[in-house]
Amino acid sequence: MDYHRNYRPCPTFFVEEEYGMESRIRQERQAKQEHDKQMARERQYVMADELSNLTCEQLRDDVLSHMLEMDNQTLPDVESIDIQTEIQWFMRPYLLDFLIEAHTAFQLLPSTLFLAINLLDRYCSKRVVYKRHYQLVGCAALLIAAKYNDKKDRVPTIKELKSMCCSLYDDDMFTQMEWHVLQTLGWSIGHPTVDAFLQHAVLDDAYDPEVEHMALYILEIALFHRDFVAKLSSELARAALALSRCILNRPQPRHTHWSSQYDSTTLVALSQQLHQPSTVVARKYASPHYSRVSKVMEHFLSRQASLANYARCTPPVETPIESKPYNGEMGLATPQKSQQLTAVPHGYLTPPITPDNEALVHSHTQMANHDMTRGMPTTHQGCSPSPAPSAEMQYMNSEAYQQQQEAMYMAQQAALQQFPMAPTHMGMSQTYQSGM
Repeated sequence: MDYHRNYRPCPTFFVEEEYGMESRIRQERQAKQEHDKQMARERQYVMADELSNLTCEQLRDDVLSHMLEMDNQTLPDVESIDIQTEIQWFMRPYLLDFLIEAHTAFQLLPSTLFLAINLLDRYCSKRVVYKRHYQLVGCAALLIAAKYNDKKDRVPTIKELKSMCCSLYDDDMFTQMEWHVLQTLGWSIGHPTVDAFLQHAVLDDAYDPEVEHMALYILEIALFHRDFVAKLSSELARAALALSRCILNRPQPRHTHWSSQYDSTTLVALSQQLHQPSTVVARKYASPHYSRVSKVMEHFLSRQASLANYARCTPPVETPIESKPYNGEMGLATPQKSQQLTAVPHGYLTPPITPDNEALVHSHTQMANHDMTRGMPTTHQGCSPSPAPSAEMQYMNSEAYQQQQEAMYMAQQAALQQFPMAPTHMGMSQTYQSGM
């Protein structure tokens, strides 16, 4: 009896076990339902992507033509901005640095920044903007672009913009400026940004985030310069994409591709503005989120500068060798013709045999001058005349022999001018060849 009293079954044992089994069954059923929902959601995403790609293939040309048309209609006028009385172009980098920092802080899309800058420039093309309101116009443009292009939870509030402006403007001023910008632009804010054209250009290519980040980095650098304010977004996107591929050593697309039809002048102009980027932009694109493309750009430019310096190295200057005056220890020099002979254009005739006469040594100085100038003077005043020939050489001094020598010399000079490396012949002495 004591045994059964101590070890009798608990009346709630089977109830607890049944409750535990029901709980496990309920959890398994919920997990299966969540799995089915996830699979259905993934199938929905796949179907949406397929339909989107199909629609994109069918409407790509129409979409591109509409974007190009809107790109021409929403360009700012640089000449109108030039005649602003208070705001100047040197103020632009300060405002853009502020807007880029605000854009990064709110984690907005890249196209939002380019749209805000377009709205700012178009407003400045149509309205006189005071210097004290320049930052307010920029904040209003960023607010409009964020509402038009970005997610609702990412849109900055007026309170946040006021805080970033250090409470320089009241809350009502942001609302009034936003309304005034929209009224001035006729509520036409659908500007196709460079980011949209960039996405269209790489649509058929394999996904390469480094190339896209490099192109965006180049395009944000272009925002700071007046020369690119009135450039078409499509033209800037194609040139920046080609330049980024060149920097990263990526292959260029086929010549039939839309992105390959870039303007070389725009590409060169963009490449000339890469050496001094804004500190804010360089710091932004030095993060891993943007593939550290600013560091890659810095290494590329330093390497190009070193190659350019190496190519500009000039060879050492060759110092001309000065001829030493005759000191009486040298051998006999080559004799010159007598004064009654006619001088030829490229020098004097040399007899085939050098006569033994010590008077010929005075002509060495004039031959040295001939080595330096590579040409004989047309007159030979001051030259020591050739000595009188011996009795055995009377024929050599005759007029017929001299005419023959002159004809031979003229023929040889013509051959030397036509074939500079041809060997000398026809009885020219080794002494005259060394003088040449």
